[in-house]
Amino acid sequence: MILLKTKIEIEALREGGAILADIMHELADMVEPGITTDELDALAERRMRAEGDGPSFKDYQSDPGDPPFSSALCTCINQEVVHAPATPGRKLKSGDILKIDMGMWLAGMCTDMAATIIVGEVDTETKKLIQVTKEALAIGIRKSVAGGWVSDVGRAIDKHVQRHGFSTVKDLVGHGVGREVHEDPRIPNYFDPSLSPVKFIPGMTFAIEPMINAGVDAVRLMSDGWTIITADGRRSAHFEETLAITEDGTLRVTPLPDNV
Repeated sequence: MILLKTKIEIEALREGGAILADIMHELADMVEPGITTDELDALAERRMRAEGDGPSFKDYQSDPGDPPFSSALCTCINQEVVHAPATPGRKLKSGDILKIDMGMWLAGMCTDMAATIIVGEVDTETKKLIQVTKEALAIGIRKSVAGGWVSDVGRAIDKHVQRHGFSTVKDLVGHGVGREVHEDPRIPNYFDPSLSPVKFIPGMTFAIEPMINAGVDAVRLMSDGWTIITADGRRSAHFEETLAITEDGTLRVTPLPDNV
């Protein structure tokens, strides 16, 4: 069931999203060879608790039997697609790409965003992968308008990605967000004919998040029970914003900062 949000709830999301976007800006400035993922995590959690009501990822469980997530950030490196814990810390080196994914509670509402950040210098293909993924997010945002269809988002993203020779991950999707970390509807980054049509209407809040692989779209789960990596070991990029459909248009709740 899709949970439509009130104007007061959307305002809380907007306030929380502005904080989260500012945290992302600070984290992106910190990323350089030699820094560790747990250093980034400590900064993010400290700010989330000081300026919001705390991280939405830490201690999260997909199911009651799953191990709780151990950090405020997901910090995925190179071939890691999503959900890699930031602890224990890992040191970044020049040539890596780091995907920071994070969420925060404020006034009972949670926001969600992600960005891919270059560490030092990377090759031309990696730069193209990141650029195409960021463009895919922008395309998805433009399709996220009142009266439009969720399926239009995935169709447009996948077309753009394939045109550039990359692949969209099929096992992971965007999602509703707000009162819970994950809500309906599912928002694939490709056209999924098995899903019932869903129209965007005011009150919907959700995350668009293209996850794009340099090679095949297949992924697999690591033994930690959280980290998902590309099946062929090639790199993956990820960008995400929380959006809200309002009577006045589409609100970018967590706009990407200008340094990512």
